[in-house]
Amino acid sequence: MSDTILSQIKNTADDTAGVEGFSDSEIVLSAENVKRHYQGARSLFKNANVVKALDGVSFEAKRGKTLAVVGESGCGKSTLAKSLTMIEEPTSGVLRYKGQILSQMTKHEKKEIRQKIQMIFQNPYAALNPRKKIGTILEEPLLINTKLTKSERKARALSMLATVGLKKEHYSRYPHMFSGGQRQRIVIARSLMLSPDIIVADEPVSALDVSVQAQVLNLMMDLQLKHKLSYIFISHDLSVVRHIAHEVIVMYLGKVVEQANTKDLFDAPKHPYTKALLSSVPTLEAKAVGKERIRLQGELPSPLNPPAGCAFHTRCPFAKGLCENTMPDLQEKDKKHLVACHFA
Repeated sequence: MSDTILSQIKNTADDTAGVEGFSDSEIVLSAENVKRHYQGARSLFKNANVVKALDGVSFEAKRGKTLAVVGESGCGKSTLAKSLTMIEEPTSGVLRYKGQILSQMTKHEKKEIRQKIQMIFQNPYAALNPRKKIGTILEEPLLINTKLTKSERKARALSMLATVGLKKEHYSRYPHMFSGGQRQRIVIARSLMLSPDIIVADEPVSALDVSVQAQVLNLMMDLQLKHKLSYIFISHDLSVVRHIAHEVIVMYLGKVVEQANTKDLFDAPKHPYTKALLSSVPTLEAKAVGKERIRLQGELPSPLNPPAGCAFHTRCPFAKGLCENTMPDLQEKDKKHLVACHFA
């Protein structure tokens, strides 16, 4: 994303300050050593491999704040999104919603919680049923989960269309009649129909034109402030993350390698992988200060056969013998700045 477009994105770091009734210390969703493993195919001559898509992820998502999750493709970001929204159950670990352990809830209780944890998908062209009108799409969550009358559902749908910047006449149109940016606004509207506390946004603007991305991101930030929403923002675009996130998690091969508030992580990254990611962001500022790009050697290892010890040691320019044999723990190096590296 260009610097011109980035300048149009609101910086939300202090937007929630002074909002009446707002407490940014309230933990809405938390994960403790969450793992999601998949059983691979089994053959006649060997046992099934286990794919460790998530291998021990922990975090706390606070009310009204944005927690960004970044990393290369295949690091486990989308698997984390599916676990948080209960599309898939974690293999192990603990997920808590406002202190309640999700795995200990009844089926009815989980249904109630699902209404409070909604998701925005990456591709707005695939996220909407092409055979249904927009009004029907927006009202469907209300029809399934509430006892509102037909007129009440329509009123709520029209109100939500106005909230995301669309018009009343759009209520009776089909998805193919909208642009990508408008479709993503509809997806956002649908995610808000049940008044959720948490929105898990999986690459919400990557499929959109660059000129539209800033508009959608600004809409999300306005909605966050208005409704005190917590965002889990999954992205590979670090320039966007720097503008909208309050805290960042960096993932590599299913594990968290660094976690800190946005300013600390971007100003003083401590893990070699984070440094390499940040050095690859093309900005005028980077050229001005003469930052040198760090080029990682080799490909991302297969989760079917991850390296022993630190998973990053096969590509790390600072790796030593200890890294090849011993997995580093995620430890606090500075105040609330966690790093999984022996030599950070």
